[in-house]
Amino acid sequence: MAVFLIILSCLLWAASIRMLMGRQGIAPVLSWLGLGAISLASRDGYHILPVNGTILTAWLCMTVVVTLVSYLQPEAVRRQTRGMGYIAGGALAGMAVGLLACSFTTSIGILYTSMISGTVAGIFFGFLIYSRTPDGRPVGIGSGHFFQYLLAKGFPAAITVMQIGVAIVLAVAVYNVSAL
Repeated sequence: MAVFLIILSCLLWAASIRMLMGRQGIAPVLSWLGLGAISLASRDGYHILPVNGTILTAWLCMTVVVTLVSYLQPEAVRRQTRGMGYIAGGALAGMAVGLLACSFTTSIGILYTSMISGTVAGIFFGFLIYSRTPDGRPVGIGSGHFFQYLLAKGFPAAITVMQIGVAIVLAVAVYNVSAL
């Protein structure tokens, strides 16, 4: 059963990344479901990752808020997908760079903070790179729409990728502490 739940979590996370390219409001929900599925996985009566009710409740609240805000946006903004490849790619790259903190610390707090900071920085720089392309000039820094579009599309991407990062941080904390 644990293998099934781990595979289900990975499939839900892959679907959530894919949904960032199309329907950004659904992506955080799929990512939270992946986090919920991994929290149920256990081996010999012990949970594989220590995803507890507090973690699930906190991320559920963030998911609900971001999803509702995404659906309350004007239809033109909600359906727009330009630059989402750059934003999602930047978020994943930023999360990976943030997770490199495990090479110099065993503190789960520092690892968690660097993962979140890396994700946010990756989203910003990914969108900044997109805004410098010919297709991204309408939402460039000088257009007056840069921060509006960045926040409208960046928050769902951030919550989606950070939930994946939470599972990775917990896996690193549980299974790699003795390797350091």
